[in-house]
Amino acid sequence: MTEPMGFAPDFLDRLRMTKTARIETRASSSAPVHRTTIWVVVDDRDRVLIRTYLGPSSRWYREARANPECVLWLGRDSVLVQANPADDLDRIAAASRGYEVKYAGDPSVRGMVAEAQLPTTLELRPR
Repeated sequence: MTEPMGFAPDFLDRLRMTKTARIETRASSSAPVHRTTIWVVVDDRDRVLIRTYLGPSSRWYREARANPECVLWLGRDSVLVQANPADDLDRIAAASRGYEVKYAGDPSVRGMVAEAQLPTTLELRPR
């Protein structure tokens, strides 16, 4: 069995450099599309990790869990992604480290790395 292809290296570099991206979600394949701004981090293993500041009741998070087929927008470019739970300690810690480094100095970082938000960590993979 072969490992699925990852994101293109130039796309990962752009994700590392940009402060915000957008995620497009929908509760089901027939539901209306919802797009919102998110913070994205790429860890040292090229895993693309996201988390919701608002916790599990966040609309985009609920929709991504119900229907993990999402679209990640970076400027005008989009990539079809699968949003998978990242509930292991390694990816949760990697996301927290990524937020603390990438968004250092932003007061919202405290909320992103708060204990209550950790279970909302997701890994995006291209589909």
